[in-house]
Amino acid sequence: MKQLGNLMDRIIARINVNLRDFQFDADPFVRRTIPLNRLVKFNAFYGITPQQPFHFRIFRSNLSGSYFLGRCTVDHAVVYKSDIRGDELKARGDRFHFQGADIPVYDDEIIRIKDACLIKTLVHCYSHDPEILEEFLIQNAVSMHYANIHGSPVEGSFIGPFATVDLTTVHDSVIGAFSYVQAGELSHQNIEPGTVWVHAKDTFDFRYIFSNKVLEKYISLEPGTLPRGLFIDFIRDRKTDFQKIFDVVNLKPPIAIPPGASLNRYAFVKGDSVIGENVLVAQRAYLENAWLGKGANAQENCYIINSRLEGNNVTAHGGKIIHARLWKNVFVGFNAFLRGTPESALEIGERCIVMPHTIIDLDEPLKIPEDYVVWGFIKNADDLKTHAVSVKKLSRVKKSLTLGAMKFQGSGAGFIEAFKHRIEHILAANGAFFDGKQNKGHAQMGQDLTFNIIHPYGKGPQKGLYPTMDIRP
Repeated sequence: MKQLGNLMDRIIARINVNLRDFQFDADPFVRRTIPLNRLVKFNAFYGITPQQPFHFRIFRSNLSGSYFLGRCTVDHAVVYKSDIRGDELKARGDRFHFQGADIPVYDDEIIRIKDACLIKTLVHCYSHDPEILEEFLIQNAVSMHYANIHGSPVEGSFIGPFATVDLTTVHDSVIGAFSYVQAGELSHQNIEPGTVWVHAKDTFDFRYIFSNKVLEKYISLEPGTLPRGLFIDFIRDRKTDFQKIFDVVNLKPPIAIPPGASLNRYAFVKGDSVIGENVLVAQRAYLENAWLGKGANAQENCYIINSRLEGNNVTAHGGKIIHARLWKNVFVGFNAFLRGTPESALEIGERCIVMPHTIIDLDEPLKIPEDYVVWGFIKNADDLKTHAVSVKKLSRVKKSLTLGAMKFQGSGAGFIEAFKHRIEHILAANGAFFDGKQNKGHAQMGQDLTFNIIHPYGKGPQKGLYPTMDIRP
């Protein structure tokens, strides 16, 4: 494992150089979180479909347990239990539309990971950086437990547990635990834990910060310790369920798969679960007594338990829904945690937008009316008064709105339209509108997905590393 240790030393040194302005040391986080003897225990696998151009290379790398599903070049990275889903990479000849400009793509886009350490992390590769359209770069970066990097090239940065950088190019920054940032571009910033920030230049700015008391209960991280809190406990309690499906090579679908739907080989399903037409259930999603109506989706690392989603629902990466009923066209953002109980059920009306990193953890039954935007920390109906606003009211805002700890500036109508446009794009990309012939998306193309397993060196100084390989179509 000597070479693997040298690789880890190099990654940490590079990250610390990039974050020297903050006097930030990644070493106690990385060393405590991923001991080398754990990295050598996993086989890696990569997924391929006939629809995705695939070119996979590695060099002096530890991959552990990830699948790439698209063009990828990996030079020196430790990629630990990570999904780097390159099924939306741009192709030569495409046109990228950005702020009124129509920019040509000169070559097929690739993913390039160099000197990065990704821990149980999804990277969904559709870069929104107009300056580098042919390469999705992740370099000199550490991403902690169940963080999301979504459409976000990252360089020289540290991303805390359950944090999300979304459609944001991030340079030399620290993103605190359970923070969500969608701001276009971030450079040399230290985002404090629990920040939810959605920003569009000259259009709108949404900000909310969770209290330290809430973060201490649900997710926190200190140097030299493992992440702790209710979120970690929730996933740990279901860890053995996932181990079962990764231990079996050939596994039959546990439930019926209707036309146009896709249930990933590495999703877990138990209890009385049903999926409808055009439903997408992604890798590492977890269904237990779940009912997903036509066009709904459960993306990577989602948990849907004892809940019913009526149709065309989006549950973004890491979303968790327990003892709830969601009516049609409800959007649940990244790493949102929505937990009712048998005695305190949650009901969310049609066309609601549940903001990323929302926590609804009920101590009484709660019904959220249709066409509402919801955020923050909610236990009951009283909390909803300062953590939700109707779409109609927010759309009328032209300057500012303050509700509790939430501060909004700019165009409410612009904010709502941006969300509606994105939700429609997600549904289309995932295949919710497939009619049997047209409008194919991930749900339909995922039906042809196959997985290939590769093994690392088992002995000697290269133990835990994978052999250099060049795989082309």
